[in-house]
Amino acid sequence: QVQLVESGGGLVQAGDSLRLSCIAPGRTFSTYAIGWFRQAPGKEREFAAAISRAGDRTYYADSVKGRFTISRDNAKNTVYLQMNSLKPEDTAAYYCAGAPHYPRTYRATSEYVYWGQGTQVTVSS
Repeated sequence: QVQLVESGGGLVQAGDSLRLSCIAPGRTFSTYAIGWFRQAPGKEREFAAAISRAGDRTYYADSVKGRFTISRDNAKNTVYLQMNSLKPEDTAAYYCAGAPHYPRTYRATSEYVYWGQGTQVTVSS
């Protein structure tokens, strides 16, 4: 069992930045691809960004491309999601997820096994 813990959410204004962190204690962290998903009230959970095990490949949803940056530090068992130029439509609970196998697309929730509890991001206009 892998525990993922998100942090860094908060209430910001449109145009501001936030950096989310996802920490997964344990020696196997570098063997997991990590994805960030988000879920707004009344909507389905959607893909935002993902990063490969070694951090050499990254993937983004079109809605966040150019504004969000995902990175990882395997020595610290941490994945980051830097979010710039935030918009009200970015308001959602953000979840990190771990995939112990090589995801085929990195974008489907079904490819991830372990999930954190989420951190809330609220962007006011």
